[in-house]
Amino acid sequence: MDYLKNKRVLVTGGAGFLGSHLIARLQSCGCGQLIAPAMEECDLTREENIRRLYEKHRPQTVIHLAAVVGGIGANRENPGRFFYDNIIMGVQLIEQARRFGVEKFTALGTICAYPKFTPVPFQEENLWNGYPEETNAPYGLAKKMLLVQAQAYRQQYGMNVIYLLPVNLYGPRDNFHPGSSHVIPALIKKCLEAKEKGEKEIIVWGDGSPTREFLYVEDAARGIILATEKYDGPEPVNLGSGREISIKDLVGVIARLTGFGGQIVWDKEKPNGQPRRCLDTSRAKKYFGFTAEMDFETGLKNTIDWYLGQNLK
Repeated sequence: MDYLKNKRVLVTGGAGFLGSHLIARLQSCGCGQLIAPAMEECDLTREENIRRLYEKHRPQTVIHLAAVVGGIGANRENPGRFFYDNIIMGVQLIEQARRFGVEKFTALGTICAYPKFTPVPFQEENLWNGYPEETNAPYGLAKKMLLVQAQAYRQQYGMNVIYLLPVNLYGPRDNFHPGSSHVIPALIKKCLEAKEKGEKEIIVWGDGSPTREFLYVEDAARGIILATEKYDGPEPVNLGSGREISIKDLVGVIARLTGFGGQIVWDKEKPNGQPRRCLDTSRAKKYFGFTAEMDFETGLKNTIDWYLGQNLK
């Protein structure tokens, strides 16, 4: 943390799921000065707001987490918004960072940027070898354009922009809203509500065959800080756990941990999403010493316990 201890650090999306964990870790490590504007106070899709933010705080380092995100359903319902809001925030934040002389910019991409049929495990050099999975392609492509901008600005202006590709995150403080949540919080909520109501089945989208990889949110926060501290290269870097699980097996684990003993009904008319997702995480280990630490079931238990605790308040 020697680098960040003496810096003014702007974190966009600091009030969000990942952002709240990143802010807490930065504070515990003694980060110099943290700036984390709330979304309600600073709409980052508007260039004048970004300029005012940089003028007021003069950050030396920016970590850009802010994003408009959601599961398959939310992506299908909001492709235009997910494309526009994500690309316009990132493009303007990087451009204004260049103009204001920001020393380092850490941009977060998404695993949704990878081609639909990327060989497993996903290696960063395969990022451009095809079109993303259709249901979340607008979001994935918007975030992938930030990698193009990062490399172009490094080439022309010598700007130090790094680009990280995190896998699906989970953990305490995740989004459990039924209209926009990702698969783990959605399944936890379904199982617990079905158990509470005495229902004998839950309905899950798809057929259970796709695989996913998940990274505990505190591991992700640690990885982002390590990269910001130690990595200064142009290549994109995956952030993940390197462990793959099928949706069918995931549902089984969550049902067991939540105590739901009913039937799982698969709605095969709903989309599966990308067939497989699992990252090659060797670059992160090589470039800045990151490997995931959280055991998956322990992380799921922590997430379930947090959600139950919220409902008891």
